[in-house]
Amino acid sequence: MKKKFSLDIWSGSSLFILLTYIIFLVYPVGNVLRQALVTENGFGLENFTTFFSKSYYSTTLINSFKVSLTATAFSLVLGVALAYCFAMYQFKGKKLLRILIIIASMSAPFIGAYSWILLLGRNGVITRFFSNIFGFTMPDIYGFTGIVLVFTLQLFPLIFLYVNGAFKSIDNSILEAAENMGSTGLNRFVKVILPLLVPTLLAGALLVFMRAFSDFGTPMLIGEGYRTFPVLIYSEFMSEVGGNAAFASALAIISIIIALVIFLGQRYVANSKSITMSSLHPVAAKEITGLKKVIVYLVCYGVVFLAVLPQGYLIYTSFKNTKGMVFQPGYSLDSYREAFSRMGPAIFNTIRIPLLAMIVVVIFAIFISYLAVRKRNAVTSVIDSLSMIPYIVPGTVMGIAFLTSFNTGIGGSGILAITGTALIMVVSMSVRRLPYTIRSSVASLMQIPTSIEEAASSLGSGKINTFFKITVPMMMSGIIAGAILSWITMLSELSTSILLYNVRTRTMTVAIYTEVIRGNYGIAAALSTILTLFTVISLLIFMKVTKSDDISM
Repeated sequence: MKKKFSLDIWSGSSLFILLTYIIFLVYPVGNVLRQALVTENGFGLENFTTFFSKSYYSTTLINSFKVSLTATAFSLVLGVALAYCFAMYQFKGKKLLRILIIIASMSAPFIGAYSWILLLGRNGVITRFFSNIFGFTMPDIYGFTGIVLVFTLQLFPLIFLYVNGAFKSIDNSILEAAENMGSTGLNRFVKVILPLLVPTLLAGALLVFMRAFSDFGTPMLIGEGYRTFPVLIYSEFMSEVGGNAAFASALAIISIIIALVIFLGQRYVANSKSITMSSLHPVAAKEITGLKKVIVYLVCYGVVFLAVLPQGYLIYTSFKNTKGMVFQPGYSLDSYREAFSRMGPAIFNTIRIPLLAMIVVVIFAIFISYLAVRKRNAVTSVIDSLSMIPYIVPGTVMGIAFLTSFNTGIGGSGILAITGTALIMVVSMSVRRLPYTIRSSVASLMQIPTSIEEAASSLGSGKINTFFKITVPMMMSGIIAGAILSWITMLSELSTSILLYNVRTRTMTVAIYTEVIRGNYGIAAALSTILTLFTVISLLIFMKVTKSDDISM
């Protein structure tokens, strides 16, 4: 039951957080809507009419749906297959494979696109091998095929992590009962296991679809003329021949509406299909032999190998002699020397900016999660809803919103002049990645009985003292776990940063993207390897804090 709003320390905190969201989320998104309605004659729907009246634009939207839906379907197949094998069967190397799957999911998709170009591009290593040895021409990696390949291998780990967690909630007695009634193998999976996983699959599919639908870097690198919606928005806004900010804003609003409709549709279906399970006897992995063992090893090791191959090959190429786009015979550390000499500030920014953003995220997540769980009222309900908006708004749209809203001082069209500063990068990352830490903090707080805080209060402890000395320390594992996951996603951020950066605030993802475009593959490979190293270290810290090598969602 919601509590009546009253003015105290918590209501003051909630009002401050609400004001912050209004300035850095509601205002930028509202400003995009205002710009979308601007026409030569004042205000109107001309920009939206232009979009729906020209097949060029509608085809681009259809292209985005095609690649996103196809990648989501393939990701579901691979993710569910791997999660099923991990949950049901015992085999060697499971711990290592799980870590590799997580690492594969945490890197920026466009880095995978760049690596697959090196492997399967027109002059790629695998392409040349099959052409020289067997006289066989590999299928074209560019366009629709390449985008789907990259998205699938990048995003199926998200399905795996979701389903892997769901299997822990399935009681083994259900599976045994089905087996006793003659339902085994594929029949049991389709009729018993799959229905139990539907809510989880919908949540995972939504995340995969939204990540694929909003990704900017992959289609730009490997699409080669296959237009997708985020690329169209970016091109319309940043066009060298004079970008149309009003039309780009209209595209952004259309993107938000699509994301919102899909999100609400998923929530409705998931709620109607929700199932409560109590796992008194968790599913136990069984030993396997014969043909089944061979198939499990081929599926698990084969899929994981393909998922980590791009990063593995980038690490390898980072040690090769390079001259621009050409890899020379022999090996050296020249790419790393040049990366540190030329891109040192970008490497520093990749630590500095996300670290500052993470501090902001942790502080806000602590207060928002506590307000949402312990101090529920009209204001905190609004805050809770606002905190989920960045979860569905594409990064390119947020970039445009920030760029157009904070480019002038007070008295102009913007309320803050922070465009081109590190502050706008910190704020954008904080707003976009805050939901991850909030969700983890809420889950941790809900496990703490209110009786503990009541006992502290009865012993004379004040509200603030109880909050900081008792509640927050008990929430700390969830807070840190969520913060590290937010940090990892900040490391691979491109869609928003590509619009907001300048030479002083460029991060490694932006530097990698620009170096690939310029053909400096050696430096790009070295920077990608450093970024992967940062990700691995972050994951190791996560596992140390949570005292688990098993990450699930």
